[in-house]
Amino acid sequence: MSRPIPLHELGDREYIDPANQACQGCGGAIVSRLVSKALGEGFVRAEVACCGPAFMNIRAPSIYVEVFEGAGALMTGISRGLKRIGREDVVVMGIIGDGGTVDIGFQGLSAAAERNENILWVCYDNEAYMNTGGQKSGATTPYAATTTTPIGEYSRGKLERRKNVPLLMAVQGAPYVATASVAFPEDLLGKLVHAKGIRGFRYIHVSSPCPTGWGYDPKDTIKVARGMVQSGLWPLYEVSDGILRLNYKPRELKPVREVLKMQGRFRHLNDEEIERIQREVDAFWRRLVAKDGGEIF
Repeated sequence: MSRPIPLHELGDREYIDPANQACQGCGGAIVSRLVSKALGEGFVRAEVACCGPAFMNIRAPSIYVEVFEGAGALMTGISRGLKRIGREDVVVMGIIGDGGTVDIGFQGLSAAAERNENILWVCYDNEAYMNTGGQKSGATTPYAATTTTPIGEYSRGKLERRKNVPLLMAVQGAPYVATASVAFPEDLLGKLVHAKGIRGFRYIHVSSPCPTGWGYDPKDTIKVARGMVQSGLWPLYEVSDGILRLNYKPRELKPVREVLKMQGRFRHLNDEEIERIQREVDAFWRRLVAKDGGEIF
């Protein structure tokens, strides 16, 4: 299992350029910096269609393709090519959005996990297709307003549950799976460094709030992300060889109402809808606590 790593332990050197084209307060840009800091030298970055090209400022060999569904195949090809020339010391890493992970790219993700390809897949999850207008995705929280689930007479936002991809990858037998948040950088850095030393398929799913799509002041990105974790809307855990461990376990979770009301996409929620979300969060949290330290199946 991983251990939290403070940023200063990784030295002063940065592996990104000081500016990019991301929106103010972009959680994905924070992920980009932390991933490159944790991996240091000796990695190749893969990227497909998403917000990622806006923060394509990592100083490392990068391969970008427009094939939205192609991340799994792209990283597989790079990894096998490096193996062919005897460079398995190079980490093949992709920073892929939730659209290219949980929806359009899921078939390639699942297949790569099945084959146990030697890749590190990092999903920066802003819970919608933010680069193309803010359409809902399989990662969108229930009742969120998006451009394809607007609020109106016949719509109350997205009604379906989130797709729990981290646990799906763990059930497939991936050697290492973890969730993380930009509000807990030491936890994320520790998980990245730990994953770097593992051979085979590694998957880290990072909560990356989007001020543009979520409807909050850009200065509050970390505040919103921290509230997601503290309320149980985004639990922090890791699964190593089938054993689950919670990385953040407060005595009591904050009410989800406090976090939801910070975001414009949930401004319309009534008490009944908030209670539904609270019940689902509480139920999932109880299951995680029950499995903490044990096998997930």
